[in-house]
Amino acid sequence: MAFLAVITIVLGVFCLQANALNNSFYEYYSYLWGNDHFSVDSQGTEVQLKLDKSSGAGFRSKLDYQFGMFHIRMKIPDKKTEGIVTSFYLTDLMDSMHPIDHIELNYEFIGTNGTMRTNIYDNDMGHRIQVFNLWFDPTQDYHTYEILWNNYQILFLVDNIPIRVFKNNIPGVTYPNQPMHVEASIWNAQFAGKVDWSKAPFYTYYTDFGFYACPGDNMAACSSDNLFWNRYKELNTAQKKQMAHYRKRYMDYDYCAQPAKRKPECAYNNV
Repeated sequence: MAFLAVITIVLGVFCLQANALNNSFYEYYSYLWGNDHFSVDSQGTEVQLKLDKSSGAGFRSKLDYQFGMFHIRMKIPDKKTEGIVTSFYLTDLMDSMHPIDHIELNYEFIGTNGTMRTNIYDNDMGHRIQVFNLWFDPTQDYHTYEILWNNYQILFLVDNIPIRVFKNNIPGVTYPNQPMHVEASIWNAQFAGKVDWSKAPFYTYYTDFGFYACPGDNMAACSSDNLFWNRYKELNTAQKKQMAHYRKRYMDYDYCAQPAKRKPECAYNNV
């Protein structure tokens, strides 16, 4: 398993640099919605979001960013139910805007059984869903969810393990490069199934809020190789092998495997 050592060393660079950050919630984020369903501990190191019949809750980054290495540690609700969505994502949608064609890169837990899906909205309504049944129980402890976004690739990582890539070298396919902000939330959705409200309230927790990113809207500056995240232009052979291993073992659904939903990028990504 030599490739596991390689991927740990290479991607460990992200973690080492992130550990040097001020990880306080207030440094990067602010309350978005939920009133008393949103709370922060006295040190600013942990956020609790609550969902019941009256409301969910959410928070967002203070700034918009164009490329960076975004991550958070999250623990989803431990009461078993369908119907709730726990998320961490980047988006260019304005607050409270009804969903329209937009840019978004997301992690969403559908229910609380460990089913996690990722989706990419490329100035459209998405439909690039890939679903994973994770190799751990995300209700029992914190785990790290990361998105590396630069002008070469979008890379999704769970606990430093790459699980999905979307490349910026695909003929005829646009690439998300508009500034986005970060959001996290818990809410209930019809597409996720029926909530067992007898088990409410449901709590999800977030911590480790620091990240590296380029604020504002300046493509030249934010694409510079002086910013470390822009130097990761492609997975190496060992990283590709590890990603292929985890996708084969833990991916439960891939839009690229559905003839009616397959898109042009499917021939280029995750290979």
